[in-house]
Amino acid sequence: MIRTSGEHRISNFLLYQIAYAELYFTNTRWPDFRKENLYEAILNYQNRERRFGKTSEQIQQNEEIVS
Repeated sequence: MIRTSGEHRISNFLLYQIAYAELYFTNTRWPDFRKENLYEAILNYQNRERRFGKTSEQIQQNEEIVS
């Protein structure tokens, strides 16, 4: 979910629907949000470790068990 205008809160918006969503906060206001801003958000997302509520240690333990 992309939150524009520099606010670092979700204002009780779709609380259950974004349970495991990745949140991206940008200082750009919505009317000024352009293709370049979306590209920046996508690059940021690609560099994240998706954990789905787990810790990094739990993910590593699961990978060791599978290997």
